[in-house]
Amino acid sequence: MHLWNNPKSIQFRKLSSKRLLAEMSADDSTSGESAQNRLYIKRGHVVNHDGMQQADVYIEDGTIRYVGSGADFVVPGGCRTIDAAGRLLIPGGIDPHTHFQLPFGGTVAVDDFYQGTKAAVAGGTTTVIDFVIPQKGESLLEAYDTWRSWADPKVVCDYGLHVAITWWSKSVKDEMKILCEERGVNSFKCFMAYKGLFQVTDSELYEIFETCKELGAVAQVHAENGDIIAKNVHKLLAAGVTGPEGHELSRTEEVEAEAVHRACVIAHQTKTPLYVTKVTSKLAAEQVSQAKRRGLLVYGETLASTLGCTLAQVKPNALVYYTTSPPIRTDPETPRHLMKFLALDDLQTTGSDNCTFNKNQKELGRCDFSKIPNGVNGVEDRMSVVWEKGVQTGLIDPQRFVAITSTNAAKIFNIYPRKGRIAPGSDADIVIWDPKATRTISVETHHQACDFNIFEGMKCHGVPEFVIVHGRVCVENGTIRVAEGQGTFVETPINPPFVYDALNGITERNGDEKSARNGLQSLDLNQKHDVDIPEPFALPEKYVPGPALSIVSVDSQMSTPHSARGARPGVCKDMQQSTFSISEELDGSGNRACIKVKQPPGGASAGFW
Repeated sequence: MHLWNNPKSIQFRKLSSKRLLAEMSADDSTSGESAQNRLYIKRGHVVNHDGMQQADVYIEDGTIRYVGSGADFVVPGGCRTIDAAGRLLIPGGIDPHTHFQLPFGGTVAVDDFYQGTKAAVAGGTTTVIDFVIPQKGESLLEAYDTWRSWADPKVVCDYGLHVAITWWSKSVKDEMKILCEERGVNSFKCFMAYKGLFQVTDSELYEIFETCKELGAVAQVHAENGDIIAKNVHKLLAAGVTGPEGHELSRTEEVEAEAVHRACVIAHQTKTPLYVTKVTSKLAAEQVSQAKRRGLLVYGETLASTLGCTLAQVKPNALVYYTTSPPIRTDPETPRHLMKFLALDDLQTTGSDNCTFNKNQKELGRCDFSKIPNGVNGVEDRMSVVWEKGVQTGLIDPQRFVAITSTNAAKIFNIYPRKGRIAPGSDADIVIWDPKATRTISVETHHQACDFNIFEGMKCHGVPEFVIVHGRVCVENGTIRVAEGQGTFVETPINPPFVYDALNGITERNGDEKSARNGLQSLDLNQKHDVDIPEPFALPEKYVPGPALSIVSVDSQMSTPHSARGARPGVCKDMQQSTFSISEELDGSGNRACIKVKQPPGGASAGFW
């Protein structure tokens, strides 16, 4: 049981950390097993989406029990200790978009739920949300049961499920209600592409959105104009353009952007919160941004593949291996633009859309691009790619990194603060991240089943030195130890407050345009940042512990609701009365040089909550 569901948790808040430990130790004094499930991480730099502090972290039985000064804590016997000096402690990554062992295009993705989640953990992701995709006419409940039967025996980390709506009828609507009320699903995805296979009409989209609103669910879209794509594919093949280059030609940026705009309009008409999956182009991201500024409640996701690759760098004979939908774009500036939209909070999450096929499977469509199985890798490398393209270049800080790789997904899909936060009561899913270490991505060293890697040769700063899943050290200095079935299914409850409070007008605007840019005082979407910032953030050289975080109580499960554009951290932060404030130094061009962490005299009261 998690502490926020425990009626004693309110009492726990009143206890000193030493007394809390004494009572916990007394309760477990007869349990040898519990003593082996204790982990103490000392001298780390804890990074949440809304603050940073140096602190020790105590974990017991898969749950975080204490975050604060080591001076106020007595480490129990039988407890492993990890020294995390000079390292960041970040919440385990949440990948909101995976497709493991998905049947597609007459073949099946090679990363199953074991291989896929193992690779996720290797890269610092500790929770994934996969997609149930029924065939046309298939029962949603039967498809859901199929995915659970594939995943439950194999997953090595926790997982949730979205469900796709690939056809529409009264029975589908009835099954959506059952999935929400009885099966732990709170999000449904509609395809505006894949005409004749998964695509739904605008009229059906309207009714599906209405149903999502009635159920308190989150509506999702794969936004591409399937009718235009079908026409373009026919024309290109007839003109003799059969190679993989035809894929992007058939679904250009404006084809994606048009569908994003249309989905936003339909969602607004039905007053339904909308989550746009896998935004891959600047034009599409601009549509999300403009919808937000018109007051629409829309969230946007982009992908590791579009942040880490462009087709401009790919040789023509290798294009077949990079085929996914919407496409990885050719414009070399696209990754930088998308990262800036993430910095501005116009996009909120980063997924992988991991759907891997081996070279021989991809080559099934070498002579007809419409038959190439769609999908690329990314679940293992997502965290490193986002850090490299965001933090290392100075476009975002570590807090925003935590938000877009973990916390925002946890909030949108209603598993926060169980996931996406380092705080007492949260699941002990923690990554000890070495910001100064480097690694080079390669098929020779990755843990995925596919026989190539679209990020081959990319050097990434920032390495997950330790990955802790439910209190178990699963990755340690490059060695991974996991077991099939050690993960569990995580229900995503309906009516996520982060989404529906905002929809109902319960908002709090704390920031201006400066805070909206996550600490960057000047961020021009047309500006190029070609100079690498050698130290995008600065950790204090001396360990100065912060106060203990209070135990999460029943009435503090969610953070303050945000506006339609999202709550955004400011340039100088008080950390809600913690002992730290964060300020930034800019260089002569107005770009960030570093972040400084300062401790005001006299300390402050405890807690981020």
